[in-house]
Amino acid sequence: MAITSANQLELLQTAEAVAREKGIDPNLVVEAMEESLARAAKSRYGSEMDIRVSIDRRTGRATFTRVRSVVADEDLENYQSEMTVDQAKQYMDNPQIGDTYSEEVPPVELGRIAAQSAKQVILQKVREAERDKQYQEFKDRAGTIINAQVKREEYGNVIVDVGAGEAILRRNEKIGRESYRPGDRIRCYIKDVRREPRGPQIFLSRTAPEFMAELFKMEVPEIYEGIIQIKAVARDPGSRAKIAVVSYDNSIDPVGACVGMRGSRVQAVVNELQGEKIDIIPWNEDVPTFLVNALQPAEVTKVVLDEEAGKIEVVVPDEQLSLAIGRRGQNVRLASQLTGLDIDIMTEEDESKRRQAEFEVRTKLFMEALDLDEFFAQLLVSEGFTNLEEVAYVELDELLVIDGVDESTAEELQARARDVLEAQNRKAIERARELGVEDSLFEFEGLTPQMIEALAEDGVKTLEDFATCADWELAGGWTTVNGERVKDEGILEKFEVSLEEAQDLVMTARVVLGWVDPTELEGDDNQDEESEA
Repeated sequence: MAITSANQLELLQTAEAVAREKGIDPNLVVEAMEESLARAAKSRYGSEMDIRVSIDRRTGRATFTRVRSVVADEDLENYQSEMTVDQAKQYMDNPQIGDTYSEEVPPVELGRIAAQSAKQVILQKVREAERDKQYQEFKDRAGTIINAQVKREEYGNVIVDVGAGEAILRRNEKIGRESYRPGDRIRCYIKDVRREPRGPQIFLSRTAPEFMAELFKMEVPEIYEGIIQIKAVARDPGSRAKIAVVSYDNSIDPVGACVGMRGSRVQAVVNELQGEKIDIIPWNEDVPTFLVNALQPAEVTKVVLDEEAGKIEVVVPDEQLSLAIGRRGQNVRLASQLTGLDIDIMTEEDESKRRQAEFEVRTKLFMEALDLDEFFAQLLVSEGFTNLEEVAYVELDELLVIDGVDESTAEELQARARDVLEAQNRKAIERARELGVEDSLFEFEGLTPQMIEALAEDGVKTLEDFATCADWELAGGWTTVNGERVKDEGILEKFEVSLEEAQDLVMTARVVLGWVDPTELEGDDNQDEESEA
């Protein structure tokens, strides 16, 4: 087939028809045609030639052009697409390196193979344009809900039609009991949109917590308008869920608004989630209060929060333990996900036993270390003293409030406590030196002899060793592994060193060693203050 006047307009008509059918820009189809014709022309004139084709957007006339670049003599490699400055003087006035010379060449006759090749190029370009259009359409829709139609199922994954292409609902993103047949209508959450070599991949989900949040936004106008905000969502897909909400209008009850008249609003969400039971909980900025709400329907008698460890202890009546934990731990697991805290539930009886055990341990400590009788040691524990440091260095007035303690007795108590601590320090220093600790670590401010001993037992024997430690290695922390929070024991955790204190110690060591410029730290502090302001 030759590109003659008889079929020049037909090129444009074909491009417009394809563009209309695929919903893409006609220019993209014309550009694909230009590339396919150029490729066919190269097979006719030679692959080393730089042949370009331009199709007039009004007349459809295809112009074939051979392009040659002007290069330096030593850079001349391809005689078909390059020429030297001297050679270029035959065609151009005052040619310069980098200039190009174009000349029109006769149109080519497209044989069967060339025509097939041109067709493949056009189809490929059209597919790429379709994929780009699909990606552009969906890239900003991640995080929203879409209605789709089931096309087929492959190895447990559901392929759905989303209008401009296909999307995938993976097996682990389906609610357990759900099954679909081709043609079923389905509502999903667009979890992710990725541009991949085989085209954009749209990943859907029905188990994501965000899916339930978006469903409530659709059913509850107050959430859509921003009067009520969803603060947290936790789901056991298909079984149970908890959602925390807060109202910024004192006249609107957030829980009541989400439930709706006779439960109509929440029931609509429940029906979409295959009967998943939903607990709607009022959010509270006070963490213990929020946790008490999150553990509903169980009653809570006491909450002890350890913010640094991200852990919280909850005490419930004996008869409420199974209700607080829930079937297979579901209730406490969802409450933990909702609050972002590791929850330890115990009964009032268990807490009483633990408190009694702690009381006995501290009493025994004071009896043995300070040579006190049991009654006097129990008095110290009852007043809140937990270790020897508190007795040794507390203000004298705080000891004088204890019944039967006068000034001389208080001074004697502090003297005994300090003697014991000094003896412990000497022993720790001797042990640390036996383990090979260098003077640089002893001379570093902020570490007690017991801390240095603990570091030495873990292989940290020099200031350089200490400076390479991470803050969590010293203070301990929590790591999430397969959805479970796992405790990381810190070398100095038993000395109640916080994460911030550990970070300050390590950074100070690095400054002392000259690894870090202290002025840079000051700059970081100023930036933090500005961001907080």
